[in-house]
Amino acid sequence: MEKVADIASDIGEYIRQQRSNAKISLRQLSKLAGVSNPYLSQIERGVRKPSAEILQQIAKGLRISAEALYVQAGILDLPTGGPVGDAIRADTELTERQKQVLLDVYESFRRENAAAKPEPVAPTPEQAAESKETA
Repeated sequence: MEKVADIASDIGEYIRQQRSNAKISLRQLSKLAGVSNPYLSQIERGVRKPSAEILQQIAKGLRISAEALYVQAGILDLPTGGPVGDAIRADTELTERQKQVLLDVYESFRRENAAAKPEPVAPTPEQAAESKETA
């Protein structure tokens, strides 16, 4: 039960930070997200754990990726892809759909390249002896 409380607190703090960064009041965000002011306050204080649907509404109000909120809430695993994936997710010029398509294509290329890498071959005894002589 403590873990759920920690997640609720973490997501609430994250939402509060994002709201502060966007310079939006609690009341403004509640209006933009279509949730009540008291409910949003409870989420930020870690009293309530919002559903995925409410997180999506809050993300729209904050103009951030819903995926970022889902990761913070423990609904999604931390995304992979390194700096390229992070850059795609952070791009404000792309829609969520466009970001997902780009990430899917990028990941498919990475999987394809990983599968095409030749397996390292153990050197023959002659090759091993030769490399020892040259070293």
